[in-house]
Amino acid sequence: MMRRMLGIAAVFAVLFVSWQFLAATIRQRTGEADGKLSGRVAALWGDRQEQASPDVTFLWTQTVQDTETVEDPETKKRSFVTKERKIAFEEPRILDASKIVVDLTLDQRKKGLLWYSTYGVSFRGDYAYTHVEPQDGTAVITYRFPTTQAIFDNFRFEVDGKMDPSIVPVDDGGGKVVRARVPVTAGRTVPFTIAYTSRGLETWRYSFGKNVNRVKNFDLALTTHFKEIDYPEGTISPTGTTATADGYVLRWASENLISGYAIGMVMPQRINPGPLAAEMTTFAPVSLFFFFAWIFVSTLMKKIDLHPMNYLFLGAAFFAFHLLFAYSVDHIEVIPAFAISSVVSVFLVVSYLRLAVGLRFAAVEAGLAQLVYLVLFSYAHFFQGFTGLIVTIGSILTLFALMQLTGRIRWSEVEAARAA
Repeated sequence: MMRRMLGIAAVFAVLFVSWQFLAATIRQRTGEADGKLSGRVAALWGDRQEQASPDVTFLWTQTVQDTETVEDPETKKRSFVTKERKIAFEEPRILDASKIVVDLTLDQRKKGLLWYSTYGVSFRGDYAYTHVEPQDGTAVITYRFPTTQAIFDNFRFEVDGKMDPSIVPVDDGGGKVVRARVPVTAGRTVPFTIAYTSRGLETWRYSFGKNVNRVKNFDLALTTHFKEIDYPEGTISPTGTTATADGYVLRWASENLISGYAIGMVMPQRINPGPLAAEMTTFAPVSLFFFFAWIFVSTLMKKIDLHPMNYLFLGAAFFAFHLLFAYSVDHIEVIPAFAISSVVSVFLVVSYLRLAVGLRFAAVEAGLAQLVYLVLFSYAHFFQGFTGLIVTIGSILTLFALMQLTGRIRWSEVEAARAA
């Protein structure tokens, strides 16, 4: 019996290496596809967007007097001369009000082995700046586009309800900005509006600047047309959430906020066929181990002689499942590919053991065991975050069943009988 177990172990080792090679191939295909396709998707649809809050800078000039000593070259007498000169000053200012409305619509797209979470965004921001300093000057309003890889349809940049048609985007440190210069006097409030529709990829953010910044009378309402909401790391949770028919209305509101964090939303992710196939293939030896253990004990209890070559063909049928799934999922949806691969693999095992052992053992012991250890264990990978728990529970139940079945077996007697 020891030689038989060594033969089964050798079969298992060969299949283990084959599965790891297949998993590496799938990962390579997926990585190469992602490297090529993600840039194409961003170029065709739009890149990740991070909308920054507009900047307001106050410019003014101040006249100063300089006194100089002048010496007459003939009389050598000294006199004092006063001259005036203007000095330009520039300081950032804080927005006094920000009322923002954002609408996100999910539109996922598939390229090769990967799904990309693309979205459409409608943005409108109503801002206000109140000049409280006694000096008169100029307020420079700077708006920064969230990305250079996107289109911005129906773009509006209105100051005091008027849109300057001569405003065009200009370069500013690697990004694109538009600026408006508004004369301000003490006590004047300058309202301005920014609005557009665009398209992006995977995440959308709204930031208050690169460092810790202060905002006053801030109100952002974000409407999602999807239920699976999530927030990027390093972002602020909403202050209010209201459910709608197809999503949520999320609100961030504060009268006086100081923060270095941003506001953001991660688009829902579909199960990507490539990573899913690689993960199932990597953990395939676990399924095969429990299947071989169950078949070995079952044949031992029923006194069925199953040679290591029989185990090799059974393992090959298991391998056929992952091979067929890895290459069929390129062309059809995940669930149909999984169903077809499962049916093919189960058919191979049952039809083979029907000839080698008998129909009842092939359909009941082997068929049911394959459904549990191949199909159900593989399907557990669809439940992200629970895969390990599901497989662990199945493993413990299998161990319990095997211990109960073999608890009364005298292994020395079985081994002697096998030898005879």
